[in-house]
Amino acid sequence: MPAQTGELPATGRAIGIDWGIREIATTTSDAHDLPHPQHGRTAAAKLARYQKVMARRRPPKGRPASTGYRKAARQAAKAHRKVARQRQDTARKWARKVVRDHDVLAVEDFTPRFLARSTMARKAADGAIGATRKALIEMARKHGRAVHLIDPAHTTMDCAGCGAGTKHALPLSERTCTCTACGAVSPRDKDSARAMLLRAGLDPAGVEGVRPDGPPARQAA
Repeated sequence: MPAQTGELPATGRAIGIDWGIREIATTTSDAHDLPHPQHGRTAAAKLARYQKVMARRRPPKGRPASTGYRKAARQAAKAHRKVARQRQDTARKWARKVVRDHDVLAVEDFTPRFLARSTMARKAADGAIGATRKALIEMARKHGRAVHLIDPAHTTMDCAGCGAGTKHALPLSERTCTCTACGAVSPRDKDSARAMLLRAGLDPAGVEGVRPDGPPARQAA
């Protein structure tokens, strides 16, 4: 029974999801894109102030911390916990909306560790992409939605319209995808989101995909 399993009513819709830099998640539905809330950036000034106090009042080795140091440490820890709660809340609310509105999710299957080597590492961390991805998959499983985990290799090199691929991977700074075969021009992340649907055996012709006949893509365990 739906009341026991937590399954949601069928919607007949599918969605492709690409994790990114400018937005935490870019999807094939504009209404379901997830912009960066930048919770960490908002709290950065307070954290910097507390950390400066801690640095000035750091006790010598073997000596107890002063009252001022302990107070600043508590305030810094409180600020970190608040940011973590905000990120988790944002992720769960977005995941709930996506899962409620779609039967099938084609999700880019990667963790954002490579971003730690880029100049965009802080923004990626602030977006908590890994935690958002986890919340989405858990929410989909809870409510009986199908999740296809898509290998991200070359998704930014393939045109989701005609399937043609570029000869070279686009740098992160290049945000527009122009197909040399069919001439289609689209935002890079939107094209990647549509490519997720294609690789899952779905049709990205419209804003929402419709499953055609064909072999099933790998589903999340």
